[in-house]
Amino acid sequence: MAPLRIGSHDIAGHLPAGARIWLHACSGESALIRDGLEAADLRGLTFTGIFVPGLNRLGGLLAAGARIDSYFMMPEFAGNDAQVRFLPFCYRDIRLHLGALLPDVALVMVAPPDEQGMCSLGPVNDFIADIWPQVPRIIAHVNPLLPRTHGRAIPYDRFHAVIEGEAPLPVSDPGTDAVSARIAALAAGLIPEGATIQAGLGRTPEAVLSGLTGHRDLSIHSGLIGNSTLDLLNAGALRADAPILAGVAIGSARLYDAVSRPEFRFAPPSVTHDIAQLATMGRFVTINSAIEVDLAGNSHAEATPRGLVSGPGGASDFAAGARGLQGLRMVVLPATAAGGKISRIVAPGRASGPVSLGRFDTDVVVTEYGIADLRAASPAERRERLIAIAAPEHRDRLADG
Repeated sequence: MAPLRIGSHDIAGHLPAGARIWLHACSGESALIRDGLEAADLRGLTFTGIFVPGLNRLGGLLAAGARIDSYFMMPEFAGNDAQVRFLPFCYRDIRLHLGALLPDVALVMVAPPDEQGMCSLGPVNDFIADIWPQVPRIIAHVNPLLPRTHGRAIPYDRFHAVIEGEAPLPVSDPGTDAVSARIAALAAGLIPEGATIQAGLGRTPEAVLSGLTGHRDLSIHSGLIGNSTLDLLNAGALRADAPILAGVAIGSARLYDAVSRPEFRFAPPSVTHDIAQLATMGRFVTINSAIEVDLAGNSHAEATPRGLVSGPGGASDFAAGARGLQGLRMVVLPATAAGGKISRIVAPGRASGPVSLGRFDTDVVVTEYGIADLRAASPAERRERLIAIAAPEHRDRLADG
């Protein structure tokens, strides 16, 4: 049966009372779906999804009365405990949570159907790519501007209703700076030719990847990719055979224009974050950022002194997969914040928020001041090496603390 054709203002009428709703987000967030929801009364409805701070906008849903279950903290969630439930789960635990508590409805943005009637999920093959067959009702925004990618797709006749119309994808470009460039230059020397790389989004991991254009035979296996992956591909740094596997692409228009190419393959977390599969990869390098690293080697990536700003994400899944003898787990961060006044290398117990990667989940830490190799290091050696890569003006205080 063909799906109903509706306008965005009709969406709420197709959401059952009390429903739990998966909302396609990241770079697959639909402005048409969001506009239709914000104009409705959403009281009694709970929305969940992979919401990216600074990219996705959920304030309008909260204003319309919705509840939100989120795996990442967003600025608009602060002080709104009555409507927001923050679930700080790693990707493995998100999979288990969704498997036990399937959404009643999914709201997705897809590309127009191909000759076989299949609608690509474009650059966002996240958890919905795994669970859509078990979701009772799916409503789709069929967007001609969404690139058709080599990844999961949903049959057009599986949709309960569709909205049609063009809408641009959310864009993100973290840019670069001199500090990130210095970190990238140091990190490049640690990454071997032929490595398979995972990198988190953010200015510093993106800079590290972009700094590898002189390498050869690399491949990308990551939950997220940004513009830097396209830079590597265009520079000839990636291997010819299956160079890129990712779950989500978030970047500028030039990245979205490229992701339909056969070099880009997309897969859900059951593939990208599978620890058993990751453990079989030789020379697997993970590159993730942190807000602070303490002198024991614990990384803190979810909070600032002002409160929570993110969530665990997939970093711990990738760290577990890279624990093999050939793996290299790298944390990269600027040594200071607030114009040099605040050290981001801190004494144990002085970091903000929870531990995101434990001291056994990190092999090396890189700042603009050097590399701290924590492998086979005693607690005293870890402390000494981490102080050595702190900003010089903060080292004495760290040594005395």
